[in-house]
Amino acid sequence: MIDNPLIATTLIFALLALGEWISIISRARVPMLLTAMLGYLLCVWTGIFPADILDKAMFPALGALLIGPAILHMGTLIPFSLLKSQIKAVLISLGGLITAAALILAIIPLFFDYATAVAGLGPVTGGIVALIITSEKLTEIGMTSLIIIPALIVAFQGVVGMPLALNFMRRYSIKIKKQMDDGTFIPMLKEANEESAATKENASAVKSSLTLKLFFVFVGAAIGVALGEITPVHYSLWCLAIGIVGLKLRIFEPRTLEKSNSFTITMIGILFVVIGTMGGVTPQQVVENLPAILAILTIGTLGICIGGYVVSKLVKWDPLKGMPVALTALFGFPADYILCEEAARSAARNKEEEKAIFDELVPPMLIGGFTTVTVASVVIAGIIVQTL
Repeated sequence: MIDNPLIATTLIFALLALGEWISIISRARVPMLLTAMLGYLLCVWTGIFPADILDKAMFPALGALLIGPAILHMGTLIPFSLLKSQIKAVLISLGGLITAAALILAIIPLFFDYATAVAGLGPVTGGIVALIITSEKLTEIGMTSLIIIPALIVAFQGVVGMPLALNFMRRYSIKIKKQMDDGTFIPMLKEANEESAATKENASAVKSSLTLKLFFVFVGAAIGVALGEITPVHYSLWCLAIGIVGLKLRIFEPRTLEKSNSFTITMIGILFVVIGTMGGVTPQQVVENLPAILAILTIGTLGICIGGYVVSKLVKWDPLKGMPVALTALFGFPADYILCEEAARSAARNKEEEKAIFDELVPPMLIGGFTTVTVASVVIAGIIVQTL
């Protein structure tokens, strides 16, 4: 029965729905994605789900297709004028990564060995792409026994990073709410709202078509993917840039996928892909490599927080705002976006407050995530693995 794609999809969807429900009733103390990922592992390990349930669902294939459009959509959340002001988010992200890398390389070899430290460093600083770089190098030099370490770190780093980041974000959201009550809050996305109003005034019948809106997004994402294949720049950065520039040129509307009524299904599809990163992880693998994984994740997370805190202070940002930006190295997109939604929803008293808090949180989180996961981690992993 589970072989049926619709039934398999619904079962995985049930984990996401459960995670969303728990997030709502816990006021975002338990991240939705954390519940879904752990639930998936437990269901597979106990035999409730077959190991290939995601293959049967076929929905991850749609999710993989929608990553480019979703990243382009993220670009339409960030006005160009606001992007220029996010250099602090970039510095905080880099500060967290550099501190984490230094601590891992200094401490882990004292208890394990240098190769183990390098194997775990890349994924801690940014995820899937760094995992691929690290795994390829380990295979090349014949250290295949260590490949499980970066794979498991990628699988579990979000479990560590998401609750920690969400805790900081919730506390910062409460501060924003108090500023609203005091009348001292200045929204970051004021210009975005003005641009949105201008776009509405100039909207033609063609641009009002939901089908054409979605088509334009896919065209932009396809261009980004094509550029990623013919240039050394990762396609995600091209898609993000196309979204930002397209918003500035009014090719796209702000929150373009939401305007085409396509955002929810897009995010659900991508979450299926994220859950799939846990596939293939067995209890035996976790137990055998647990000491090294725990040590790398603990030291790496501590380093990210220390670096994020110090640089936040240096650039005069509230550490509760800056440290989650640094922690995006542990989860990246789409978790960074989802955590912004959950933090805003948990702190707000109404939809207007929720939108204002979300708009305050999302630009630095997205910029931080793209800095760590798609750029800095690749550079760090590419350099460090050459020392093996």
